[in-house]
Amino acid sequence: MHGLTPSNCVELTIRQVLDTRLAKTSDKPIVLGLSGGGDSVALALVTSRWARDHNRPLHFITIDHGLNSDSARWGDTCAALAARLRVGFRQLVWRGDKPLTGIPAAARVARHGLLAEAARDLGATVILIGHTADDCTEAEVMRQTGSTTPNPTEWSPSPAWPAGRGVHLLRPMLDIRRADLREFLVARGEVWIEDPANDSLLFARSRARLDLTKNPAPIAIRRSPKDLTTLSRKVRFQGEFVLARQSLREASREVARALVGRACVCAGGGSRPAKGARLDRLTKALLGSEDLVATLVGCRVEADLEQIRWARNSGEIRRGGRGSLAIEGGVASIWDGRFEIVSDRSVRISQLAGHGSKLSSAAQTALKSLPTAARPSLPIVMDQQVIAPSIEDVPGIKVSDLTWERFQAACGEFQAERD
Repeated sequence: MHGLTPSNCVELTIRQVLDTRLAKTSDKPIVLGLSGGGDSVALALVTSRWARDHNRPLHFITIDHGLNSDSARWGDTCAALAARLRVGFRQLVWRGDKPLTGIPAAARVARHGLLAEAARDLGATVILIGHTADDCTEAEVMRQTGSTTPNPTEWSPSPAWPAGRGVHLLRPMLDIRRADLREFLVARGEVWIEDPANDSLLFARSRARLDLTKNPAPIAIRRSPKDLTTLSRKVRFQGEFVLARQSLREASREVARALVGRACVCAGGGSRPAKGARLDRLTKALLGSEDLVATLVGCRVEADLEQIRWARNSGEIRRGGRGSLAIEGGVASIWDGRFEIVSDRSVRISQLAGHGSKLSSAAQTALKSLPTAARPSLPIVMDQQVIAPSIEDVPGIKVSDLTWERFQAACGEFQAERD
């Protein structure tokens, strides 16, 4: 950008991303994860001006992980910034026992869950995160040494499931270096928090930063497969995912692996994505031509010469204790990670397996229109009679199947807030 300093480029770059991804005329609030560190403070300053320009409500959410004795004071600093910028503020606490190992990963899971719950409570569908170009490089170095840390992307669904259903993350600073953000803040007389954990060599990210300081050669960043959305649009859904096997063979191995993994976790309703050697083996088998039946992350995968089908492994619902759920009247509840159920009265939800003959004749007829593999894992209500609200109208009970929209989001179908 000719004639502009790195400091001036910071605001221009962030605003361009916000203009592209966010809806300027919406009245929905926006959530921003604020740690008080330099990256999130810079993002907060620019976003608050953008939100004010477009009359968008903005809320800063600070997560107290309880891992540092200064965390309460850091929260006060974040609250003061929110007050100065005249935006909403909440501080949430990661409660419960902390793991003895894998603290950064556990903290990340907890943080995303708390942010997603806050966003949904506020009515927001977008959470802004202050990751930078340096975070991408560090993540790549970490993966090269065996870490499974995800690669930050500019726009992605919340990884918290089901808390983050319908919520997306926006990272507007992935093309900005951390040093440029510090220059931006210094030029404006701003201060920020330096977390001592960032320098602790107990953590893989700190070791990656040190390694990059000693070896500053460029690192190639692996991005999400560009053709994943194109392939996902060839998938059909009616209680199970179906894809022509030849379509998977025509995709690159990277794209095929990405789609197989996403289809498995979405069909299975779980929160942990399929990955590692088991996903590699399944993808390799599906790219072949032999018939197969396999299970992965709660999903049953069947393939013949023509088609691949992904459905919920109904036997795992029972074994995992996820089949029975008591829900309160008027409260949205998630059953088996796949269905959102709202009832005007307290009811107990179970799975259809073993109860099909107890359905009404109309429901049994409707059931026949669904693939055989998809039927046992449907929800039923154990009320005065056995009813299946996902295939028949039940007064006072509304059921939404989350599976298809989750899969579309995971495959990049939605690329902006307006989508």
